Amino acid sequence: MLGVNQFPEYQVPGAVQHQFNPYEYNGGSIVAIAGDNFAVIGADTRLSAGYNIFSRNHSKLFHLTSTAVLASCGNWCDSDTLTSILQTRVRQYSDTHENKEISLNALAQLLSTMMYGRRFFPYYVSNVLAGIYEGKGYVYSYDPIGHCERHTYRAGGSSSALLQPILDNQIGLKNMEEKPNVPLTIERAVNLVRDTFISAAERDIYTGDGIQISIITANGIEKRNEPLRKD
Repeated sequence: MLGVNQFPEYQVPGAVQHQFNPYEYNGGSIVAIAGDNFAVIGADTRLSAGYNIFSRNHSKLFHLTSTAVLASCGNWCDSDTLTSILQTRVRQYSDTHENKEISLNALAQLLSTMMYGRRFFPYYVSNVLAGIYEGKGYVYSYDPIGHCERHTYRAGGSSSALLQPILDNQIGLKNMEEKPNVPLTIERAVNLVRDTFISAAERDIYTGDGIQISIITANGIEKRNEPLRKD
């Protein structure tokens, strides 16, 4: 971080400045798409800070139940803390309710409440929750203090500004004069996730190395891995 120590000619005699920054940004990107009876969520596998790559095979997907997957990126220690507490709360719910899984809607509200409880020292993370509820796919996105929105598709993380316009065009059919009537199938959603990450990896140094994709249906969660550029 640049400061007055690097520019002694600007230093003021007798003035001492102390700084403390508890946050570190470790990058990462997320894409989630909800269909009529499925949800697809993907995240890259690069863990970095600045120009340093700490890991090329780092998972940002957390399987909370048989029908819900959370993707979390940003400050990794905050992501790790938040997801560990959330997984404990999910197990507590199951134990309290005779091994019944928490529903997607209740899980989305639980995550929102937990993040809002830390609003004065928020988790520095980007969270996207995807899953199915009563047979239909849903995607929830959050800001750092827990504000929750439900979407059909959503991008998050360091390259969200690159990913979201592609989803707006291909799924939201925005800024199109002749809108094609193409059904959103699981394979098309997976291909869109892969293509958006390939595009983002060309422009964002915090996104790359690989993609982990989880396909959520009523039959369970299928995992897939795709390669990305490593430079």
